Amino acid sequence: MLKSELIERLASEYPHLTQKDVERAVNLILESMITTLEKGGRVELRGFGALSVRSRPARAGRNPRTGESVKVPAKHVPFFKSGKELRERLNLSGDDNG
Repeated sequence: MLKSELIERLASEYPHLTQKDVERAVNLILESMITTLEKGGRVELRGFGALSVRSRPARAGRNPRTGESVKVPAKHVPFFKSGKELRERLNLSGDDNG
């Protein structure tokens, strides 16, 4: 689902809100999540999962085109851990897709 699809769906489910208001609310929520992660915090959405930031150390890598060794700097990356309810619902279908 795209952000624009989420906004459209919420606007149709809550007709008393304008699309512009729904868009502002979605942007505010996402911005709050990003700000929390920037500060090293954790964002937990019960039943869905938790977002946190993990640090990756600097390392030596290779340019796949030339095979030349390159330095990859340390960086912070977002990490998502799915919640129990999400995992259970994804596995309810009975399909054994692997």
